[in-house]
Amino acid sequence: MAEPLEPGRIVTGGAPGETARDAVLARIRAVAVPPPAAIPRDYLTSLSPDVDILERFAERVADYRALVHRATSGNLAATVAEALKGRGARSLVIPAGLPADWLIGLGPGIERQSDDPPLTYGQLDAIDAVITGCAVAIAETGTIVLDAGPGQGRRALSLLPDRHVCVVRAEQVVGEVAEALARLDPHRPLTWISGPSATSDIELDRVEGVHGPRNLDVVIVG
Repeated sequence: MAEPLEPGRIVTGGAPGETARDAVLARIRAVAVPPPAAIPRDYLTSLSPDVDILERFAERVADYRALVHRATSGNLAATVAEALKGRGARSLVIPAGLPADWLIGLGPGIERQSDDPPLTYGQLDAIDAVITGCAVAIAETGTIVLDAGPGQGRRALSLLPDRHVCVVRAEQVVGEVAEALARLDPHRPLTWISGPSATSDIELDRVEGVHGPRNLDVVIVG
């Protein structure tokens, strides 16, 4: 008389005591897997030398309905103040490490708040605006990338206030996405911003401010 099978074990025709799972996995391991096919990497890694990347970046940012401001190091503070005034901001959150001279043009009518200790989400939502720097900007796509470095703060700062003023220095602007990736650390929390937060329903009605700030001002320095 045959011995009864242990629970969970069936006859597979393989080694004694082999389960169906063991048999399936053994067959998978025995299959010869061909090496992966080579993937062509002939996409663009930089813009043509005759392209003015600052102008291209400004053009693309404006296409996303963001406001573009041009500044020099000498009038940056005045430009930032004008951008905030134009948005009617009365309160401003300031990330750690933001250069103090960016804010010397602000009048007493704007309340400044630090994020140290971290503000609650409710407090951030009640603040009118945030000002940050960036890690890198991409001319061809009009994209700004934040990596939570000095002057940028944690991700929530650029998502919850209704207005975001971002200062982009000329040397931070690259032509293509591939150039930006080469400058970024993939282990950092990266936030990719292409214009104000917006989405569309099935009828293509645009709604702004769903996933982030409704208003974006980009101050290009240099």
